[in-house]
Parts: sequence; C-alpha cells; structure tokens
Amino acid sequence: MNRALTDFKSALMFITILPAGRATAFSPTGMIRFFPVVGLVLGTLLILTDRLASLFWQAPVVALVDVLCLVVMTGAFHLDGLGDAADGLFSHRSRERALEIMKDSRTGMMGLVAVVSILALKTAGIYSLKTACSGMETLVLLLIVPAYARGGTLFGIRLLKYGRENRGTGLALFQEQLPAKDFRYLLIPVALSLCLGTTGLIINGVFGVSIFLILLFYKKKMGCITGDMLGAMTEVTETVLFLTAGMHLF
Repeated sequence: MNRALTDFKSALMFITILPAGRATAFSPTGMIRFFPVVGLVLGTLLILTDRLASLFWQAPVVALVDVLCLVVMTGAFHLDGLGDAADGLFSHRSRERALEIMKDSRTGMMGLVAVVSILALKTAGIYSLKTACSGMETLVLLLIVPAYARGGTLFGIRLLKYGRENRGTGLALFQEQLPAKDFRYLLIPVALSLCLGTTGLIINGVFGVSIFLILLFYKKKMGCITGDMLGAMTEVTETVLFLTAGMHLF
C-alpha cells in the first residue's frame, strides 16, 4: 500500500502541478501505471471547474475556461512537449538533428502553430461536446478523456524505444520494460465509457486508432520516442477524443 501511494504521488507530481503532500521518494518506473488515475483526478477537477464556470458564462466561454484549467493543472507540461516535438518532427531534418531541435528550449514556428491549433481545436471540441451531449454524458466525458490521453502514453513507453542515450526528461520512464499488468488502471475509463452506450464504443475505437496512428508515425519518422513526443501524444489524443465526443452523430 505504501509503495502504491508513493508511485501515485510520483505520477501526480511528474505530470501535474497538483499538491501531493510532503516530498516523497521518486519512483519513475512505478508511477507509470498511475498515469490514467492522474488523468481521472484531472478530469474530476475539470468537471468542478466546468460546473463553476457554467454558473457565470455561456458554453463558449466555459469551454475556454476548461481548456485553460487543463493547461494550468499540468503546468503546460504536455504543451511544452507538443511544441518541441512539432519543431523537430516537421523540420524535415535528419533524425539526429530533429532530436537536437526538440531539445532546444526555444519554440519555433511549427511548435507555435501546433500549440495554438491544439488549444483552438480542444476548445472547439469541448464546446461542441457541451452542446451535443446530455448533462450526464458531458460529465462522464470530461472525466474520462484526460484519463485516456494520459493512459495512451503507456503504449508509447512499452512499444517504442527511447530516442536519447543517458539523457532527457523521459529517460527515467524507460529504465525497465513496462509490464502488461501496468495497463490495468486504463480499464477504469474504459469501464466508465460503457455507460455512454454507442458514444463510449466510438470513443474507445477512436482512442485505439489514434494511438496506433501516432505510434506508427513516430516509428516511421524517428524510429523512437522521447519525452516531448509523449507530451505531444497526450495533447493530440485528448484533442481528438474531445472532438469525437462533440460530433453531432450520436
């Protein structure tokens, strides 16, 4: 129990700025399995933010507040990775040069475009979700989408090799092979999605296809993955799922 709590707190401190109590031992490989659980924590706080904002503003403003809430709670951690990854992946340079570009703390034009586009699309997706879905469906989707997005990174960690030797923010996550049992907490949002009927089935299908296509692109383009690419993966998956949930087809 103490080990599980330590691992959960490590995950919370690693991918969010949320308080996790007193300083605890950092458990890089043990914390990975709790990424979906941290996503559920973010989703819960997102629901509270959404409900509070809805008391004062209409859906377009609330959607923007929701997106800013996610940015603040994660300290723009994933967005920073998205910007760096976009600069490297779309630089049309060699693999080695692309990795160097990702490591540069300065954000280039491709990174800026990627960040602005993701924020705009995510806002539009949440707004559409709020207008297309019932109140209960909206609450469930706001809860589970952040969990799916962070759980999706487990596939990247397990299936692709780390692209930097002995350095990088993501290095600690690749010290050991991620066992299949560490995916068990991803079953929580999957189980909750079943409450949504057809919408839940489509969300799960889109999630699977999105993860497959992102990892296929990474494999063909770089033959590896980095911490920045994991962050980009989180942001893209989250945005795609919100857009899917807001489609007027269900």
